[in-house]
Amino acid sequence: MTGPCYIGDEAIAAGFRLAGVRVQAVRAGEEAAAFAAGRGQASLALVSSSVAAGIRASALDAALAALAPLMVIVPDLRGDAPAPDVASRLRRELGLEQSPS
Repeated sequence: MTGPCYIGDEAIAAGFRLAGVRVQAVRAGEEAAAFAAGRGQASLALVSSSVAAGIRASALDAALAALAPLMVIVPDLRGDAPAPDVASRLRRELGLEQSPS
């Protein structure tokens, strides 16, 4: 596995590329393939929330729960797909907050 990889839209990918991160700009409909490729090649995969929204929930949950590679969902440029609220989820799982019905 290599270093970090960003999987998302071209605008944010350009910024990550300037920072030395390997990137995969994703077109609509290619989310699952780019996600699988990034997961197989990177030690850290930064996935935009819009790409994460286009992936089956079970596949995304399994990737986020895996120890390697580390997967992080980051906000996208347009804000079309919100990033997950990790703090709220953690509070629910610890029993500090009730899950919405």
